[in-house]
Amino acid sequence: MPNSAILAIMTGLFLLFGYLGVPVAFSLMAGVMVGTALTPITLQSIVGQLFNGIDSEALMAIPFFLLVGELMTSANVVIRIAELSQALVGHVRGGLAQVTTVFSMFFAGMSGSSSADVAVLSRTMAGPMAKEGYSPAFVAALIAAASTIANLVPPSIMAVVYGAVGNVSIAGLFLAGIVPGLMVGIGLMLFSYFFGPIGFRRPRARFGHLVAAGRAAALPMLIPIILLGGIMSGWFTPTEAGVVAVAYILLVVIPLLNPRHLRAVQRDFVQAGLIYSLPLITIAAASAFGWLLAYLRGPIVVAGWIGDVAGDNPHAIMFLLVLVFTIVGDFIEPIPAIIIFMPVVNQLTEAGSINGVHMGIVLIITLAFGLITPPYGLSLLMASKFVGSRFSAALRASMPIYLIFFATIAFAIFFPSVVLWLPKTLFPESIGCFKAPDGAGYICP
Repeated sequence: MPNSAILAIMTGLFLLFGYLGVPVAFSLMAGVMVGTALTPITLQSIVGQLFNGIDSEALMAIPFFLLVGELMTSANVVIRIAELSQALVGHVRGGLAQVTTVFSMFFAGMSGSSSADVAVLSRTMAGPMAKEGYSPAFVAALIAAASTIANLVPPSIMAVVYGAVGNVSIAGLFLAGIVPGLMVGIGLMLFSYFFGPIGFRRPRARFGHLVAAGRAAALPMLIPIILLGGIMSGWFTPTEAGVVAVAYILLVVIPLLNPRHLRAVQRDFVQAGLIYSLPLITIAAASAFGWLLAYLRGPIVVAGWIGDVAGDNPHAIMFLLVLVFTIVGDFIEPIPAIIIFMPVVNQLTEAGSINGVHMGIVLIITLAFGLITPPYGLSLLMASKFVGSRFSAALRASMPIYLIFFATIAFAIFFPSVVLWLPKTLFPESIGCFKAPDGAGYICP
C-alpha cells in the first residue's frame, strides 16, 4: 500500500474517533496501530517511541508548574490577586470584565496552563459577574480568551513542550511570549471597555487601599519573578524553577497566608499528578504518531507543498503555517499538534532562515487561539460548562475577540524585532546570539 494511502487512513481514523468523543491519546493510537499493521514497523518499536516521547528532562517542568497552580488555587491564595486586580482596574468601565483580564494576566505567570486559568477564573469571577448582570455567554467568552494568556507568558507549558520537542530555547520562548501575552490582555481590556457590558461603576480605589492590596498579594506575586529571574540568571533550569516555586509556596506562602491548608497539601500533589497524566499520555501517543508520519515521509510532503507556494519567503512560510495550525488547532489539542508537526516546522524554519524562537512564539499564539475556536475549542468548552452557558452562545460572543488574536499573530510575524527584544536584551544566547570575539557585546544573526 502506498505511503499516501496509509497516511490518509491514519489521519482519517484519528479524526473519526476524535469526533466520536474518544480521548485524543486513544484516537492517535488507533491511527498508530493501523499504520503499524500496514508497515514493516514492529510494535516493540512503537512502544519504544511511546517511552522516548516522554523521556525528556525538560518535560519534568510541567508537573511542577501544574502543582504551583493547584497549590495556589486550593489554598485560596489567588483571592488576594483578585483583590489586587480589583483595586487596580475595578473602577474602569466594564469593571469586573477588566478585573477578570488583569487577574488572568497575573495568574498566568504562575500556572502556565489555560485549563487551570479557566477553572480559577470561573470559580472566582463567574459568580460576581453574573450578579452584576453580565450574560453567561460573554463571561464564558471572556474567561476562555483570557485563559489563553497562560500559554504565552512564562511559565507556559506549551512553550516547554515546544522547546523540548523542537530543540528551541525554552527561556527564549518564555521571554518572547511576554509581548504577545500583554497584547492579548490589553486587547481584551479595550474590547471590554468599548464593546462589553458597562457593569457596576465603582469608585477608584484609594491609594491606601491599593497599597494594602499590593502588600497582601506580594508573596504570591513573587512567584513569576522567582521563575523567570532564576531561569534568566542561569541559577536553574525551567524544571528546577518549578521545583523552587513549589518549595517557595510550601515553605513561605501557605505557612504565612493559610497555614491550615498544610494538612491538605497531599491532596494537591495527587490532583496535580492526575492532571499531569492527561498531557503525558497524549504526548506519548503524539510522539509515536509523529514518528510514524515521519517514517512515511508525511512531513516532507507537507513541507514540500508549503515550500512550493511560499518558496523561501519567511513571511509567506509563517502565514501558511499559521493557516495550517489554525485548522489543526480546531481539531487537535495544542501539545499533540506541536509534536506531530514539529518535523515540518523545523524544515520550513530552516528553509526560510527564520529564528527558531520567532517561529515558535508565532505558532504558540496560533495554537492558543485554537483553544477558543470551533469545533474543539477546549478553553471555550470548559468555560461554557463552568459558567452555565450554551457553547453556541459563547462561541458567538467570542467571535469579535478573534480580531485581537489575528492582530497579535500578524504583529508577531511582521515585527520580530519587537517580539524578540526581551530575549535579545536579557538572554541573547536564547535566540542564537554569541559573544563578540573582542568581548564587547553580542553578535546576533
